[in-house]
Amino acid sequence: MTAAADGTTGRYLVLLEDDWTDATNELNRVAGIRTADTADGEAAALWEADGLLMHELGVALVSADENQVTALAQAVDAPGPIALIEPERYVEAIEPTAPVTDSEPQAVDETVFTWGLQVTGAPNSTATGEGVRVAVLDTGFDLEHPDFADRTVMSESFVQGEEAQDGHGHGTHCVGTSCGPREPGNGPGYGVAYKSEIYVGKVLSNQGSGADGGILSGIDWAMKNGCAVVSMSLGAPTQPGQAYSRTFERVATRALEKGTLIIAAAGNESDRRSDRINPVGHPANCPSIMAVSAIDAATRMAWFSCGTVDVTGAIDLTGPGFDVYSSWPLPLRYKTISGTSMATPHAAGIAALVAQATGARGLELWARLSQFARRLPLPCTDVGAGLMQAP
Repeated sequence: MTAAADGTTGRYLVLLEDDWTDATNELNRVAGIRTADTADGEAAALWEADGLLMHELGVALVSADENQVTALAQAVDAPGPIALIEPERYVEAIEPTAPVTDSEPQAVDETVFTWGLQVTGAPNSTATGEGVRVAVLDTGFDLEHPDFADRTVMSESFVQGEEAQDGHGHGTHCVGTSCGPREPGNGPGYGVAYKSEIYVGKVLSNQGSGADGGILSGIDWAMKNGCAVVSMSLGAPTQPGQAYSRTFERVATRALEKGTLIIAAAGNESDRRSDRINPVGHPANCPSIMAVSAIDAATRMAWFSCGTVDVTGAIDLTGPGFDVYSSWPLPLRYKTISGTSMATPHAAGIAALVAQATGARGLELWARLSQFARRLPLPCTDVGAGLMQAP
C-alpha cells in the first residue's frame, strides 16, 4: 500500500451512529458499496469486499470513487445510520530510536529483572495478569519463540498475504514486554503480565507498515474476544493543531463502554536535545486513547518522546522506553531497543495486573492506572499522571 502525499490511502472510514441498524444495506443503497460484516466472516473480508463493516466498532472501511464519496457525505446530513466519513490514514510501527551518548541512562543491575520491570514495581506485585486478555496489535509475533512454549497465543492477521508470524521484530518485542516471562531461563525476566492471555493481531506488515482499517479490524477482533487491554505501538505523526480522528475517538469511547482500554504510543518525532517537542501522534492523540510517553532508567524524558503541545493530544502516562530488553524473533531471540513503542506495552502489562487485582475495566481501569502512577518531578505535559506502577 502506497501513501498519498497527505498520508492517506484512498479508502475511507464510515462512522455509524450509536444506534445504527442495517448499515450494510444502507451503504449499498446510498453509494452502491458491497460491504462484508465481521460478525459474519473472517479477517480476509478486509480485502475481498468493497467495504468491511467492523461490527463491534460501528465503523465501515470502504473503497469509494468520487461519486460514492459525495453520496456518503450527503448521507451524513440525512436521517440514517451514517454519522461521519473520513479518509483512511497510512500508519507505521513507531520504530525504535537509537540511543545517543548524551542520553545514556544510569547503570541498572538487570541480572534478575529488566530495569523496566523494576521501575514499575512489577516484581513486587502479587498480580500476574492471570485471566486477563491482552491484545497486542503490531507486526505479529514469533509463534515459535521458545520463551512462550508453555503459553497459549491466539493470533490473527489483518495484513493481506501475510500470516501472523512476525517477519519484522517490533511486535515480538512488544508482546514480550507486555506479556512475556519473568523467568525465561536465559537472561533477565522481562514480561510484566506474565500469566495474562495473549492475543496477537498482525495489523502491520513485515515491513512495519499498515493503515487505519487494519488497526480498527484488530480492535474489533480484540473486543469480540473480550480483551480488557489493547496495546498499540503504532501510528502516524501529527502537526501542532491537527485534529484527532473523530472515528478513532468514537471507537475508543465505545471500547471503554464495553470494558476495553486502548493504549497507544505517543510517538518518537521529538528531539529534546534541541528543545523540539512534537505533538502526540495519531491515534494516541484521541482523548479516549491512553497516550504513553517514554523515560529512561534515570527517570529523564527520552529525548525522542513526543509530548503535549496543544489541546489536540495529551500525554496520559509515562513508562520505560529507553534501552528496553525483550523478546525478538529467532535466531536472535532477544534485543534491546528504544522508543515510546517500548513504554506502551509496559503500560498494557501494568493495566492487566491492575485489572486482575481490582476487577476494574474500561474507564475505571484508566482511573486506577492514573491513581497508582508515581508522580515525577517532570512536567505533566510530558508524563501525564506520572510513571505507571504495578498494584
